[in-house]
Amino acid sequence: MIRVMLVDDQEMVREGFAALLGAQPDVEVVGTAGDGAAALTTHAGLAEAGRAPDVVLMDVRMPVLDGLEATRALLSGDPPHPRVLVLTTFDLDDYVYDALRAGASGFLLKHAPAAELLHAVRVVAAGDALLAPAVTRRLIADFVAARPAATPPAARPRVLEVLTEREAEVLALVARGLSNTEIAAHLVLAEQTVKTHVSRVFGKLGLRDRAQAVVLAYETGLVAPGS
Repeated sequence: MIRVMLVDDQEMVREGFAALLGAQPDVEVVGTAGDGAAALTTHAGLAEAGRAPDVVLMDVRMPVLDGLEATRALLSGDPPHPRVLVLTTFDLDDYVYDALRAGASGFLLKHAPAAELLHAVRVVAAGDALLAPAVTRRLIADFVAARPAATPPAARPRVLEVLTEREAEVLALVARGLSNTEIAAHLVLAEQTVKTHVSRVFGKLGLRDRAQAVVLAYETGLVAPGS
């Protein structure tokens, strides 16, 4: 059973999502909150009761405490840590990029079809990033491109020194939006070998999923927007 908590300042959004998710045989809505501060309190209570959510759907713009700060607090506090999906609109704002930096696993459009919402919750609960790699790459590239351009480092950034040359190459391809299958074809490797490389990259760099890998690759200059 996937436990879900809904955080949005619009009651109709919370009720709609709760009704949809609650009707699924493998999903249980364990809590709701109307702002980030209430989300932290609700999460703490659920964790204490042994019913901590696996997935939190988190709105960005809310009163009292916004979704960015709430995400950062949830993922930097005591475990268990939920997977956070950022609820956003089509005019994606800079908060979404910062939410990924804070550890969120991806995006979910508020107006997404019901099937997409259900799929997203299940995918994230299973430990994957919400969006397909190419979509995540495109969104991050848009945000990074809007920021001051960084000069690519002459040598590998220190944070990446723990990676082998092959692992750094795989990370760069992940950041460019390639799936494991596509990386395997590009490097002429077995897909299982690529999965092993990706797992080792995540472990060495302390990354939760592909979304965080994309952010790190851009911020370190390993890849550049438009490359």
